Amino acid sequence: MKRISVNFLLITAFSLLLFAFVTIKDGGIKGKVSSVDSVVQVIAISGSDTLKANINGENFTISNVKPGTYVVWIKGKLPSRDASLINVAVLDSTTTDVGQIRLKQ
Repeated sequence: MKRISVNFLLITAFSLLLFAFVTIKDGGIKGKVSSVDSVVQVIAISGSDTLKANINGENFTISNVKPGTYVVWIKGKLPSRDASLINVAVLDSTTTDVGQIRLKQ
């Protein structure tokens, strides 16, 4: 009887662990850049992950972002300076809006 209970607990624990990995979904990062003519590229960096943004007008979106903390780097054309946002948190299945970013000259 004890052996059946232990086996049942192990199978249940394994199933729950497997379910947790299957249900984790990627999120995203979005925002706006004040002067689209001054932007070369928008990148999100976390550890060894580097993700590039799709830029549409003033808006940018980075899709398929794993949950974690990122640095968002906006590379500007001269005479504009680069800008960066640190500690941008992305949660499971959510898109983090960083708002509007102004590039300084």
